[in-house]
Amino acid sequence: MNVDGIAYRSIWINDDGWSIDAIDQTRLPHAFEVRNLQNLEDACIAIRDMVVRGAPLIGATAAYGYYLAMREDSSDAAMKNAYSRLFRTRPTAVNLRWSLDRLRDCLEPLTPGDRFERAFVEAGRIAELDVETNQSIGIHGLEVIKQIAAQKPSGESVNILTHCNAGWLATVDWGTATAPIYMAHDAGIPIHIWVDETRPRNQGAGLTTWELGHHGIPHTLIVDNLGGHLMQQGMVDLCLVGSDRTTRSGDVCNKVGTYLKALAAKDNAVPFYVCLPSTTIDWDISNGAQEVPIEQRDEAEVSQVMGKLPNGEIGHVKIAPDGTKVANYAFDVTPARLITGLITETAIVDPSAGNLAGTFPSTC
Repeated sequence: MNVDGIAYRSIWINDDGWSIDAIDQTRLPHAFEVRNLQNLEDACIAIRDMVVRGAPLIGATAAYGYYLAMREDSSDAAMKNAYSRLFRTRPTAVNLRWSLDRLRDCLEPLTPGDRFERAFVEAGRIAELDVETNQSIGIHGLEVIKQIAAQKPSGESVNILTHCNAGWLATVDWGTATAPIYMAHDAGIPIHIWVDETRPRNQGAGLTTWELGHHGIPHTLIVDNLGGHLMQQGMVDLCLVGSDRTTRSGDVCNKVGTYLKALAAKDNAVPFYVCLPSTTIDWDISNGAQEVPIEQRDEAEVSQVMGKLPNGEIGHVKIAPDGTKVANYAFDVTPARLITGLITETAIVDPSAGNLAGTFPSTC
C-alpha cells in the first residue's frame, strides 16, 4: 500500500538479496523506521517485541525467520530449535504455527544441503500467498460496502467502524479488514472510518490512523468505549474487524475489545463482519472461549503509554500509581452467534462449523 505515494510492504527481502527488512511498528506513528533481520534471533525478537504484529504478518515473519535459521545451520537439530524458538514467541495467532508447520514439512525430507535454498523460496511463497489472499478478501468485502452504499443517499459516506489494526501493517500487504476499505476508496465509493484507539498499545490510534491518513482515506479517531454510542445514534453502517484465530465453529479470537463491539453491533442491528484468511482457522478447536489460549502480556502496556514527548523524543509515560496490580489479557473471543459473516479469500461464509468445513474441505 501507499505511504505518501510510495508503495510499501510491511516486510521484504533487503537489497543485499538475503536479509529481511520490516517496518518497525513500535516506532509508528511518530517515526517511520525499518528494522533489518539477519538471523533467527532477530526474527524472534521482532515477533516477540511486536516490531511486527498481526496474525498474517507474524506467520510471514516466522517463515523468514526459519529461512534465516537455515542459512546459519540447516541440520536436523537446527530445524527443531528454529521451530521451537519461533513457536514460543506469540502463542495466540494460529498463522505462526501454520507457517512453521509448512516450512518444517517442506524441509524435513530434504538433505541439509538443500534446505536453505528451499526455505528461501518457500518463505517467499508464504509472503506472496498472503498478499493474494488479502486481495481476494478485499474483493469479497467490497461487495458488502457496495450494497450498503447503494442504500444510502447519493454522495453520503458509508460509515465503517474497525477495531485495532487489521490493516496492511498487520499483513504483508492490503490488510484483512482494511482490504475492502482500500478497494472501496480507490473505486470512488464515499467512505468514512471510525477508528477506535484500541488500548492497550493503541494500535488503532497509532497504526490504523497512520495507514488511512497516508492513503488519503477519511477517518476519525475515537475512544474505545464510544462505539456503542455511535451505533445507537445510527452513525455506524458496518463493522469490519480481523481475527488472530478462528475456531472450526466460527468463534473469533481477536484483539481484546472485539467482543464488546460485537455485542453492541448485535443490539443495534449493525452488520458485524470478520475478515480473515483461511490460514487463521484452527480446525482443532471448537469452543473459542474455552480452548483458545489467551496471551497475557507485560503490565507496562497498560500502566504506561507511548507517545511523542514535548521535546520531540518518543518515550513512555506512566499513567497508573506505582505498585498497581495490572491484568493485560491481549485477546478476547467473539462467539459465532454475534457475527454476520466471515469474509475469507474464497467467499463470505456464515460462521458455523458446517459452512466453514464446506467452504474449505481440503483443510479442515
